[in-house]
Amino acid sequence: MADQSQTAATQADTQAGPQSSSNKGFFSQLEIDMRLLGMVGAFILIALAFNMFTDGRFVTPRNIFNLTVQTVSVAIMATGMVFVIVTRHIDLSVGALLAISSAIGAMMQARWLPQIVGLDYGNPLIAPIAIVTCLAVGTLIGAFNGWLVGYQKIPAFIVTLGGLLIWRYVGWYVTDGQTIAPLDQTFTVLGGAEGTLGVTLSWAVGILASAFTIYALWNARNARKNHGFPIKPLWAEVTIGGVAVVAILGYIATLNAYDIPVGKLKRLFEARGEIMPAGYSEAYGLPISVIILIVVAIAMTLVAKKTRLGKYIFATGGNPDAAELSGINTKLLTVKIFALMGFLCGLSAVIASARLQSHANDIGTLDELRVIAAAVIGGTALSGGIGTIHGAILGALIMQSLQSGMAMVGVDAPLQNIVVGSVLVFAVWIDIQYRKRLGMKI
Repeated sequence: MADQSQTAATQADTQAGPQSSSNKGFFSQLEIDMRLLGMVGAFILIALAFNMFTDGRFVTPRNIFNLTVQTVSVAIMATGMVFVIVTRHIDLSVGALLAISSAIGAMMQARWLPQIVGLDYGNPLIAPIAIVTCLAVGTLIGAFNGWLVGYQKIPAFIVTLGGLLIWRYVGWYVTDGQTIAPLDQTFTVLGGAEGTLGVTLSWAVGILASAFTIYALWNARNARKNHGFPIKPLWAEVTIGGVAVVAILGYIATLNAYDIPVGKLKRLFEARGEIMPAGYSEAYGLPISVIILIVVAIAMTLVAKKTRLGKYIFATGGNPDAAELSGINTKLLTVKIFALMGFLCGLSAVIASARLQSHANDIGTLDELRVIAAAVIGGTALSGGIGTIHGAILGALIMQSLQSGMAMVGVDAPLQNIVVGSVLVFAVWIDIQYRKRLGMKI
């Protein structure tokens, strides 16, 4: 009888959804995650506060460009950390995996391919080989970690803590403790500092992204309507779509307002054997590394929401015993998750070393803490089963904004770490209180 009552109530709510929406509050009708809205508000407050303390230097095209480029490598790894934490594991070795992947990729470009294979600097094959090498190294080590965790039943904390100590120093021995440079020019384009789309292509990407956003919202609305689910008021859909389009095009306009320095433009013209016209100017536009992050974010979101692997990941995180009893091969699933995490570490190694245009032994130092913090601040529950890709990316942006802002203000490095650590603990506390209020799992 109780089940029939609940079913009837559910059907009544479903049928009354569109009609009763006018009785709901503004944000309820928009159906916006209040936690996500709070994170966006926190980011805006951080940006405004640092802009005030830096005399308007924080919210400038130049700093926004640098901020997003610096965020990319951590944000990419944070998307993978979501899956790891959702399945109730942890990966402390991501910074070390980035370092070893970067070390081998840099040695491939600067030493092994030129000296052993005979491919001279600038050969078009160097960059693809180096990229594939970085991805392969990260994936293989990640899969090995997953095998130790899944099949050998060694706790992920121990496996990856050992990896944190092992792989960075394996990379140190690979490079003999030296900074490896220069890297291939085609390779460094992926770092974002040198590789950008320019004004015209950036606007084209922004317009396409805006059109895709509107299409996705409209398609989701039609799908809900066709399946008889409650839909938002049309004004709510228009509001959300309008805010998204303004944000996308506003970001593109900001990047297009950052001009390349005149001295650098002159050197570029001289390298081509040309003379720069008087009064000539050119803007950076959208960095290629940000496009890579967008592609990763879309791919990881589709994996999480639309694939069997994603359903298995969240089912296992929600209840590992039930998932195994239902036929999910949780051991193999663990290997896949850690291999994916390793792949993303290898990709981040490509972007980080390309941005720096070299491999240094301290590359990726403390990235494991930044990545975990980004995922947790973004709403991934350490108890498993809950997490979002967009939340992790926003968490990475907030972390990088705090660090960059404090550096611009002149805060000492030890105090920066104290602040970041405090923010992490506070964010987890807020998340716990939020979940308690909603009756969610903590």
